[in-house]
Amino acid sequence: MGSGCNVCLMVDSPLLPFDAGKPSPPRVHDYGLGGKDNFVADREVAAQLQEILPNVGRLVRESREFVARAVDFVARQGVTQFIDVGCGMPADPATHEVALSASPDARVAYVDNDAMVIAHVAALLARPGQVAAVAGDTRRPEEVLGSPELTALIDTGRPFCVILAFVLDFIEPRQAATLMAAFRDAMPAGSYLILSIGSNQDPVLIRDCSVAFGNTLRLNWHSRAQVAGYVADLEVAEPGMITARCWRPPSPPRAEDTPRRADVLAVVARKP
Repeated sequence: MGSGCNVCLMVDSPLLPFDAGKPSPPRVHDYGLGGKDNFVADREVAAQLQEILPNVGRLVRESREFVARAVDFVARQGVTQFIDVGCGMPADPATHEVALSASPDARVAYVDNDAMVIAHVAALLARPGQVAAVAGDTRRPEEVLGSPELTALIDTGRPFCVILAFVLDFIEPRQAATLMAAFRDAMPAGSYLILSIGSNQDPVLIRDCSVAFGNTLRLNWHSRAQVAGYVADLEVAEPGMITARCWRPPSPPRAEDTPRRADVLAVVARKP
């Protein structure tokens, strides 16, 4: 698809301007999953992260696999509407493919503020009445949920599932708590939240990973207590807040030879 930049940016658009010379989290993530929709700046950041945290690629894959299992679980609870916020570049397994395999009535809105992501999702994944690409910023939940592109597909008066996978890592905890409260407040009873987020309290690792992104972004780490606060007043599904690889895996995860410097916390919760 080339650069995927044929997106018209209005003055008040939530989309960030495309710049192949600056690293983009969705493209760095894409590279970590073995994708091809990335550039030199993204691959350089990925290489630095690999040096700092050798298992970073595994963590990215584990988060992706957790989301697929969680979407399947939520769809089988009767929820057919999914809002994948900060969805990133298209990758397997795709949210809509998992949701549709569990429920033929499923609808998925992919939301991102990256112009290249929205162009790719619109061209490769969008299906009338089933899948939509929605330009939106995670930090502005009211605007995301009120977007005409989203409400044309998702009935926000009925239960829906919000997915935030490796998104809050780029938002500082205080702001994350505010926007998560906004999502929770807007969710009707019976709605679900799927969340994955990096977990670590090593200040050196946090600093080094942030430096890898240069001056473009700051990586934030969130404590277990803070993550628990993001799902406050929701009913957390079994097995609770746990590492992504241990959330309802198809087979027990293998023991590792060395402890992890960082991991991915995962949680699925329902609004009662």
